[in-house]
Amino acid sequence: MSEIPAEPAAPGDGDGQAPPEKKRGVPAAHKAPIPWVRLRSAGSGPQLFKRMLGEVDPKARPGDLVAVYDKSDAPYGLALYNPRSLIALRLIHRGAVDFDLDQFFGERIRLAVEFRRDALELDKRTSAYRLVHDLGDGLPGLVIDRLGDYFVLEFYSIGMFKQAERLEKLLLEHFPAAKFVRRASQFTESMEGFKIKPGPTIRTRIRENGVSFEVEPSGGYKTGFFCDQRENRLEVSRLASGRRVLDAYSYTGGFGLYASVLGGAKEVTCVELDPDVCELVKKNANINQVRINTVCCDAFPYLRQMEANKEKFGLVILDPYKLIGSRETYALGRKKYADLNRLGFSIVEPGGIMVTCSCSGMLPWEEFQQIIRTAAGSAGRRVQIFKKSGAGQDHPFAVDFPEGEYLKVAWCRVF
Repeated sequence: MSEIPAEPAAPGDGDGQAPPEKKRGVPAAHKAPIPWVRLRSAGSGPQLFKRMLGEVDPKARPGDLVAVYDKSDAPYGLALYNPRSLIALRLIHRGAVDFDLDQFFGERIRLAVEFRRDALELDKRTSAYRLVHDLGDGLPGLVIDRLGDYFVLEFYSIGMFKQAERLEKLLLEHFPAAKFVRRASQFTESMEGFKIKPGPTIRTRIRENGVSFEVEPSGGYKTGFFCDQRENRLEVSRLASGRRVLDAYSYTGGFGLYASVLGGAKEVTCVELDPDVCELVKKNANINQVRINTVCCDAFPYLRQMEANKEKFGLVILDPYKLIGSRETYALGRKKYADLNRLGFSIVEPGGIMVTCSCSGMLPWEEFQQIIRTAAGSAGRRVQIFKKSGAGQDHPFAVDFPEGEYLKVAWCRVF
């Protein structure tokens, strides 16, 4: 399972704030009809934390678009402002801020659509893909996934949530039949200070590389489907022929279905904790007219039981939820990754393959590879990594925000 990366805390942020600067009033260069913020300091990235703020326009409110100036009053950019959040400013534009907002957002949406439609030609292969990927597409705090005719807008900031109507209007210019679903996690709503009213349950069918899925844009995890693993699912299908396959943390059955429908696997078992999702896996198997064993339980005890029973699989996929969500959970999450991978290695037959994933943006590739090395040693297995991959091309990340490269997938041969 994969998702947009967690937003990291900045060193020094927290309760201890620097003393306020002497008030200087409106920056001399400020002419725009929006509130302004003067910075105390700034880093190289697009996220500005509370400690970096100097004076703030008294008229600025959470979610406002604000003109940002450096400590010398030179124009710095345009940002989404929220004093409640650790990330007080999310930059959406650098430099002068005197421009039309409809034109600005329209251009960002147009570029995102053209990249998916024209450059990647995704419509030829799938009816589900990421249309907007946060900072990677210059729209921080926003993810848009296309699931057939449904466009799921997942918000990570109150500022972008306040732009919802504008965004939907712009999307209709490119997709006249679009239907919209707005989503946000309870954590985001609590931290950012907004609330999305729950709507009716919506289910729709999508098709990806010839495999069909019923998905729920209005519920389930994230936007209802993990588009980021599309290419990795296809690659798994090429390795599945004649093998006994285990898809742990299967969610809607993605890897398992690909292994069965496209890969010709001998046997497929999908493990998922959520009973409602397990029913969806069974339904998706029926839609694709394949047989899949569905086990409704937590993956850790299931893997321990398989190890105790000396069960072996030719292909094991481990795609857990984000095990590291913050600096406070880093050490515990790292131990979970190590334990999970040790268990995975222990049930792979000699010469078999394990595909292991991490969607924790705070875990760098080098650390993930070290975890795999430790897990292989603990399991007493010799392991080759023959491929490394990440999210699909519809999940670009900004060069000034490397945390956007959140998904890490290691392809291992086990002896």
